[in-house]
Amino acid sequence: MKILATNVYVGPNQYAHFPVIRHQVDIGVLEQWPSAKLGPAFIDALVDALPGLAGHGCSYGEPGGFLRRLREDDGTWMAHTWEHATIELQNMAGSDVSFGRTRSIGDVDSGQYNMVFEYHQRDVGLEAARIARQLLLSLLPADLREALSDYVDGDFDFDEERDDFIRFAQRKELGPSTASLVRAAEERDIPWLRLNEYSLVQFGHGKYQQRIQATITSKTPHIAVEISCDKEETHTLLRDLGLPVPRQIVVTRERRALAAANRIGFPVVVKPLDANHGRGVSINLVDDDQVRVAYEKALESARGRSVLVESFIEGFDHRMLVVNGELVAVAKRVPGHVVGDGRQTISQLVDEVNLDPRRGIGHEKVLTRLELDHQAERLLAKAGYDAETVLPQGEIFYLRSTANLSTGGTAIDMTDVVHPDNREMAERAVRAVGLDVGGVDFLTQDISRSWKSIGGAIVEVNAAPGFRMHVAPSEGEPRDVAGKVIDMLFPSDTPHRIPIAGITGTNGKTTTSRMLAHILKSAGHVVGMTSTDGVYIDGRLSVKGDMTGPQSAQIVLRDPGVDIAVMETARGGLLRAGMGYRHSTVAACLNVSSDHLGLKGIDTLEQLAEIKRVVVEVAQDTAVLNADDDLCLHMADYCEAEHLCYVTMNPAHALVREHVRSGGRAVVLEQGINGDMITLYDNGAHFRLLWTYLIPATLEGKATHNVQNAMFAAALAHGLGKSLEDIRHGLRTFNTTFFQAPGRMNVYDEHPFKVILDYGHNPAAMRAVCQLVDRLEVAGQRIVVISAPGDRRDEDVLAIADEVADHFDHFICKADDNRRGRGEDEVPQMMRARLLERGVDAGAVEVIPDEPAAVAAALELAREGDLLVIFGDNITHTWKQVINFDSGKGSDDDARQGQSYIEEDPGAFRLEHGEELIRDERGVRIARQDTEDGD
Repeated sequence: MKILATNVYVGPNQYAHFPVIRHQVDIGVLEQWPSAKLGPAFIDALVDALPGLAGHGCSYGEPGGFLRRLREDDGTWMAHTWEHATIELQNMAGSDVSFGRTRSIGDVDSGQYNMVFEYHQRDVGLEAARIARQLLLSLLPADLREALSDYVDGDFDFDEERDDFIRFAQRKELGPSTASLVRAAEERDIPWLRLNEYSLVQFGHGKYQQRIQATITSKTPHIAVEISCDKEETHTLLRDLGLPVPRQIVVTRERRALAAANRIGFPVVVKPLDANHGRGVSINLVDDDQVRVAYEKALESARGRSVLVESFIEGFDHRMLVVNGELVAVAKRVPGHVVGDGRQTISQLVDEVNLDPRRGIGHEKVLTRLELDHQAERLLAKAGYDAETVLPQGEIFYLRSTANLSTGGTAIDMTDVVHPDNREMAERAVRAVGLDVGGVDFLTQDISRSWKSIGGAIVEVNAAPGFRMHVAPSEGEPRDVAGKVIDMLFPSDTPHRIPIAGITGTNGKTTTSRMLAHILKSAGHVVGMTSTDGVYIDGRLSVKGDMTGPQSAQIVLRDPGVDIAVMETARGGLLRAGMGYRHSTVAACLNVSSDHLGLKGIDTLEQLAEIKRVVVEVAQDTAVLNADDDLCLHMADYCEAEHLCYVTMNPAHALVREHVRSGGRAVVLEQGINGDMITLYDNGAHFRLLWTYLIPATLEGKATHNVQNAMFAAALAHGLGKSLEDIRHGLRTFNTTFFQAPGRMNVYDEHPFKVILDYGHNPAAMRAVCQLVDRLEVAGQRIVVISAPGDRRDEDVLAIADEVADHFDHFICKADDNRRGRGEDEVPQMMRARLLERGVDAGAVEVIPDEPAAVAAALELAREGDLLVIFGDNITHTWKQVINFDSGKGSDDDARQGQSYIEEDPGAFRLEHGEELIRDERGVRIARQDTEDGD
């Protein structure tokens, strides 16, 4: 029962389109012990511990299905049982989860499984799996348990672990009020992100976001919260408006509390000035001794030294909830109590009340368990009772002096019977304080009668009022109060999502992402982009590094300035943690080719395609697929987007032709007398978009892989609603300079020879650049610097050598800085051997393992008219080597004296004294100029 590996998926993944946890588990000897062999005693004990398993449908799709699987002749295996126990433990803690899937890995009898289960909060899901594992081990037959003693916790007490887990889950999960707001948002298809471990939640994305903390919203005025927390100030405001409030005096000394009580007249209430949830409140005090005790209790719960003494108002406690100026719910709150039957003791009556399945620990369920704590004991002693007292038939005894649900109280919905005068009173009170969401605590004998005729008083106005009593009352109709708040934050005519473009594939993701981001920025958007280079906000690098996973996506979605997002999504992030967003507006899969195979359980192209398919599966408006790639074409069956758009460089593509004729979308490369034209088809119409030679990134149309990238960028931009003119302008002004797309076919031609720097690191990327090399007119030699990542399979390393073998005259084989488990020169020696096998002359192949040394040698070797292609790893350092190389225009000392430095952020420079930076349309020229000597 070992956990070999764990993945916590935060969004859509290969298992589900919602958060799940995957444990790779090894059940060891228990592979030989299915549930049927463990016997009825094991199954019965498991169901006794987790009775909710009876409701699990499992593969039968109906309640009882899982128990049927347990008891079948063949039974089911322990990893599957572990999955269901983990899900049920989360349910017991209040997390409504149901999805799970357990599948064997490798050989049938290997004992290893992928165990996948849904979760709401990661720590709760992980802890549930830990406790479920120990529970199952503790229930094994004695002899088997003894054999597994190294894994069994001998001190394991499930009842204690369960209760501790429920409390743990409540600390980690969203509280009932926040959870109700999240559910209301989900019902309205409004995305949300949890921003901390507590109750701070963001609804909506980017510039449209709104935030809540508990039930305080981003629109709640701070001054209103401050006023509501100052009970004296609230009391004064309401009194001055003529609203009903009790008589009240603030005191800071015990003797003054006694004097205030006598001045107001008994009975009185004593409570902290600045506490909440009924903490430190004592009511119906009738003499000085009770006031003394109550004063000390109030100080225990107060943040300061101020205590309120106020007149005691007879009546029932009502919570009146006002949202956006409208009374939306009223609940009568009844303190936790028991009703005598003439037979049972108060302690037994409490136990009976707690048998109610609606009652749980804390906020686990709609009601909280009653406790015979110090407050209950004080009230019992005051009445001359104790826990063993037998109450007469029908006598009600209140174990709490306040009616909070968190201390065992109940709530009765009264919304439909509230008197109009009382409704108006509550709405005026909340407006007076200034809250957008406020709770009025109103004492009255009958909420259906006007306070003007029968009396009553407002005792508090609360910011961040709890919703539990309204969304799940003990009696009466639940009220969608959370929905009222969400509707206030997002009226029906306002947006809540920023458009999101998801881009995946093996090659071209970064260039396509940058092209699309450039189109959108040129059209006036503030673009948030994730890529293998980092996170960019409005064109500025925000976080450097490979940022193609879910965490980087959420950086963009949390930024309040962003109004559109471009998310490059790579295989690694998908395998590790899924996607960082539930849905995208548009999404594209550019291609699927051999890269990273043999890593993390992905051994075939079909498996790789299945991972990348997740990105297009969650697109809502448009899914863009490469019709020239069969693995991409097959993804169409899994897409649920409103539109399916194909991209093809073959104008005779039969499937695309039929798709276009039926009104579908496509971007097609069509040959004309003047070159190749990118053409857009949509709903029976076609639009000539742009000649490929007019796109700088394609090197006059010769770089066909960037032609294809431009077609994908155009398809995505069209799906996002951008005009043809916006798309044309964006593509015509995008260039693959180092400063727009570092490491993506960067061209430098300020030497007598041309240099192309590219980050290509798999056979398909090499092939694309080699096709470009064949189309370029080169007067001299073609020189290449090649490598392969050390963690690739031997066949992938050799395939890279195969791709370049027939396209260059001289080869320098190097290694990446990070050898990734390979020997110092293992990869370059493998490539050299392969090139020699392919017939390349030995004198044309060099091995220089160190990248800077290899690049330097290539630069020294190149002569006028040559073409040098460098497949680099440390792109920034290599680019500095290229542009600072002295190609015969002065001594080495002069070159070093005047060189400039590119910082880690491409595009940021530090010039030496007297230098001037001159940019041109392809990159940068550094002009040395000594302003003192005039050189």
